[in-house]
Amino acid sequence: MADYFDMEENTLGMTITSGTCTLKKDEKNLIGISIGGGYPCCPCLYVVQIFDNTPASKDGSLAAGDEIVTINGISVKGQTRTEAAKLIQASRSEVKIHYNKLHARPQDGKTLDIVLKKVKHRIVESMSSSTADALGLSRAILCNDSLVKKLHELEQIADLYQGLIKHARKVLICIYDLARIHHSFGDSFANIGAREPQINASLAFTKFGDAHRELHQYAVTLLNTVVPMVADLNTYLTKAIPDTRLTIEKYADAKFEYLSYCLKVKEMNDEESMFAAQYVPLQRIETGNYEYRLVLRCRQLARERFAKMRLDVLVKLELLDQKRVQDIVFQLHRFMAAFDKYHKDSNEIMKEVDIFPIEVDLSLPTFCKNNEDDDSDHFDDKIDQVNNDNNQEQKTDDIDLLNMGD
Repeated sequence: MADYFDMEENTLGMTITSGTCTLKKDEKNLIGISIGGGYPCCPCLYVVQIFDNTPASKDGSLAAGDEIVTINGISVKGQTRTEAAKLIQASRSEVKIHYNKLHARPQDGKTLDIVLKKVKHRIVESMSSSTADALGLSRAILCNDSLVKKLHELEQIADLYQGLIKHARKVLICIYDLARIHHSFGDSFANIGAREPQINASLAFTKFGDAHRELHQYAVTLLNTVVPMVADLNTYLTKAIPDTRLTIEKYADAKFEYLSYCLKVKEMNDEESMFAAQYVPLQRIETGNYEYRLVLRCRQLARERFAKMRLDVLVKLELLDQKRVQDIVFQLHRFMAAFDKYHKDSNEIMKEVDIFPIEVDLSLPTFCKNNEDDDSDHFDDKIDQVNNDNNQEQKTDDIDLLNMGD
């Protein structure tokens, strides 16, 4: 048996350092670790799992895969898991553990087998239970995750916002074109009013032109009020939703990786049970079971990443829902209020300029002036004719006088 425990360990190129930690027990007399390995299969005892919110997880010294060397100064080399657990339970308030820290990198455990398992979980995720069973694929507990289903809801919300923004932009373009028409009308009527010689008609046309200019200003005010709302909704569509979608995709990747390591651990446990039932030694166990301990460490790291990503997704989804429910109602209310004000102001200004029909006297002074010119010319002709007649009479008188002289 001594030769069995003296077998050379295969660390798979990983380094090991020693350390010591003291853990205070909780109210349940536990420190929060599970132990694996030990006699008669494995020459060492190691940490299988660190449970959440326990003295071991809060201390942070121990991690999955670390070898336990002594408990309260007593060596556990060659002992069973049960004997190690009794040593921990025998301590009243705190447990001093000397351990060998396994320095493993996550990329060391990300083998082709893990990658293929991730692909399998991605495929099974989109399947129904009946389809997966028909294909002989097992479904993990975390499949059909409600958070992953949020991706489809986000797509529907994005389509809603995209349609709303598209419709709002069309309306704003129409308002802008209408404002330009009002401005052109205002300039045209003001020009007519400036050229109109009659005072009443000039004032009427000028007032009508000023009203259209005010309509243009109301439209500009409406656009300045509504455009930021559309921009805010567009920011939600182009930034908030894609960012949340990316977070969910990262969360799904972390979940699939964690599930892959869980499946790998289960397969290795089944392999150990099968060899133990046949009383056949397993090479990796006899040499320290470092491959299994590496997978345990990778599973712990994957679980920590998965839990962190899940928390991030929950927070972002909550904030996104609050913003969607509150912000879209607020923005739509402002949108309708702005259009209602524009309509009422436009209606009031048009009521004030109810100036039609406009009375225009067609006997304009310019036409009279032309008649006066004709009369003056006629008068001049009369004067010339009179002068000619007077000259003719004067000549006749002179002839008569001459005749009288004869």
